Amino acid sequence: MSSSAIVLRGARKRFGEIVAVAGIDLDVPAGTCLGLLGPNGAGKSTTMRLLTAQAIADAGEIEVLGHRLPEESKAARARCGVVPQLDNLDYELTTRENLEVFARLYRVPRPERRDAVDRALEIANLTARAGSVVDELSGGMRRRLLLARGLVHRPELLLLDEPTVGLDPQVRAELWSLIDTLRSEGVTILMSTHYIEEAERLADEVAIMSAGRIVARGRPAELVAEHVGREAIEVYGPPVLLAEAEERAAAGGFATRRSGPALAVLGTERSENGSLPEGHPRSANLEDAFVLLTGAEVE
Repeated sequence: MSSSAIVLRGARKRFGEIVAVAGIDLDVPAGTCLGLLGPNGAGKSTTMRLLTAQAIADAGEIEVLGHRLPEESKAARARCGVVPQLDNLDYELTTRENLEVFARLYRVPRPERRDAVDRALEIANLTARAGSVVDELSGGMRRRLLLARGLVHRPELLLLDEPTVGLDPQVRAELWSLIDTLRSEGVTILMSTHYIEEAERLADEVAIMSAGRIVARGRPAELVAEHVGREAIEVYGPPVLLAEAEERAAAGGFATRRSGPALAVLGTERSENGSLPEGHPRSANLEDAFVLLTGAEVE
């Protein structure tokens, strides 16, 4: 079997006139966490749907855990855990009952089901709420339950589609801790997100998507160094001042990005002639690289 948990070669998918995935190549080595980073509409969720055979590629090859898709999608799904972007829990069942249903669906042997459910509850810190009807749980608890549901059968590969979308920072940090624990245990993780900090915090590598394509891939620090340099200058002021600073930076060959009432001039460590506008120096970051590569402000 391949050492890659996921392999895509020239995968394409369109919906009518809309090209959602435009021929991507992607390898995810077993035991690693890859962050699929991109703005809304970049093709992240469609890529996830291709990997679960919820959508069938129009062209290209897809392999998950050594299984060709869509021909062997059933065998692949049995070894994968999926945490969808949208909450699709059964609100009339209890926390434990939701997990028991999926333990049966994933064919966890009957003698092992209770232990499997207990383990999933413990991982998600939901043991005390095992008897609670899902409708009584907070949004953060429901997201943890979705994660527990995807883990009840001890999958080799975990697919997380925007796992913390819509959550407040405290709950998001709680989910990060759970995901990081799985990462440290050697579970292969593919996580789509548009949160820069999420990708930096959890992923071994990041693949940046834009318009259905992967436009860059690497460790966050490597992407920053390659695409925007090490240092930047932040210029604040009225639109006229920012326009002047942008023009001056462009004349010196420096890339820039606008962020509200500020202009970031990138790669300033390469300056040799003092032609840079005045501003506040700072380190370049992955958000700079993301915006430069995708042309989209982070939401």
